[in-house]
Amino acid sequence: MQKTFFCFIFLISTLGYSQKNLDQLLKRYNSGNIPYIHVDELKSYPDNIILLDAREQREYATSHLKDAIAVGYDFFNIDSTSQKIPNKNSKIVVYCSLGIRSEDVAEKLKKSGYKNVFNLYGGIFEWKNNQQKVYNLKEQETDSVHAFSKDWSKWLQKGIKVYE
Repeated sequence: MQKTFFCFIFLISTLGYSQKNLDQLLKRYNSGNIPYIHVDELKSYPDNIILLDAREQREYATSHLKDAIAVGYDFFNIDSTSQKIPNKNSKIVVYCSLGIRSEDVAEKLKKSGYKNVFNLYGGIFEWKNNQQKVYNLKEQETDSVHAFSKDWSKWLQKGIKVYE
């Protein structure tokens, strides 16, 4: 019986990294009101997309997508973001670590009149897991990714996990 229990726990823990479980995680925390854009789609989009990083400053400082604007989460301010992006028809992709906080920020953008707002599916973790480049504050490529917490870091499988 004990062996079966440990095999079950092992199976559950290894499944924790699958795409299906990421779908389940996002369904549990997100409303689905904001459409997702997947890494492959974002890679092929033209340069006129505006990227907004909905993580906190220390996370952004460790790594972010190229040319992303840090807007934060806890202190997100729609007024200052509107000043940076006056065109309500701009194509905007919001991301965070996994796509949970970014949905909240994206919903605030939608409510204030932005029409083309997307949430990056799986966030910067999925971006890095798909071997895409991330950059530090000096805009130099880095393998470091802020992993947010030990619990959430299991979703980051590529790169160097940073917790500070």
